[in-house]
Amino acid sequence: MTAPATTRAATFRPSVWSRITESPWLLMLPALIPVVLFSVLPLIQGIFLGFTDAEAGRNVTIDFTGLENYQRLATNSLFWDAFRIGIVWTIAVSALQYVLGLTLALLLNEPLRFKALVRTLVLVPWAMPPVVIAILWQLIYEPNAGLLNNLLAGVGLGGLARPWLTDFSVVLPAVIVVGVWAGMAQTTITLLAGLQSIPDELYEAAAVDAADARDRFRYVTWPQLLPVTVAIMSLNLIWNFNSFGIVYVLTKGGPGTSTMLPPLFAYYESFRYGNFGYAASMGNAMVLLVVGLFGLSALIRWRRSRTPRDAAVAGAAA
Repeated sequence: MTAPATTRAATFRPSVWSRITESPWLLMLPALIPVVLFSVLPLIQGIFLGFTDAEAGRNVTIDFTGLENYQRLATNSLFWDAFRIGIVWTIAVSALQYVLGLTLALLLNEPLRFKALVRTLVLVPWAMPPVVIAILWQLIYEPNAGLLNNLLAGVGLGGLARPWLTDFSVVLPAVIVVGVWAGMAQTTITLLAGLQSIPDELYEAAAVDAADARDRFRYVTWPQLLPVTVAIMSLNLIWNFNSFGIVYVLTKGGPGTSTMLPPLFAYYESFRYGNFGYAASMGNAMVLLVVGLFGLSALIRWRRSRTPRDAAVAGAAA
């Protein structure tokens, strides 16, 4: 009896070209190339310039100066004033955007008439460029023919009329109002999407337990909305801290330096005075400070999230 011939299965080895063409990196190249060219490379160049004495001009020699720019920055009171104003602006605008956006999202989540029209109108500020928004509010705040002062005079409150964008005492709150109005749309829509993703069964269970509106918000809406809240607040804090266009068109950082945000300060130092290296060090310092603040907040949230589980494990072990 003849033994059957044994055959060895041929192993398939893809060619180098097929491995390249099937690689996911090849599919990502159309998106990666612009990111590298317009984000990563300028970021690396900015970090490098922060350690040099780069200045405006042709055939200017650039020398490495180490930490000299950062030493100057640490003793520059104008920069720290701008940073303080930037923190006030960022926290105020972000907090008001969230509170008003959540209120509007809760309202739009109810079965109201013309709800689709209202949702469309909410998106109008988001669709407008920052420069157009700033020009629009310049017309509203105009001291003599502006809508706000004329409205105050029309309701008998003409004594409250102000040159809103040139009065040291009210210019920062006036600019904050514009920032809130300009950025509230994306906060509202994001929170509305989060509200609509909450299962109806949770509210039905709360109704069975005779929970009122406040308890439903406290024990159902707020916990379910917390991940969306963390995400949109983090983005708003970053966006608002880096605000430039609206404040530049409205006040250019004035009167004096009362609305001088850090991006405006770095812009003037770079493009008005030509100190590219010093301005780059300001940008690097702002990035480090923001990353440090967000890293600290993330660490605090992580520690808080770990505490209940660690306590439960310790109780089980005991």
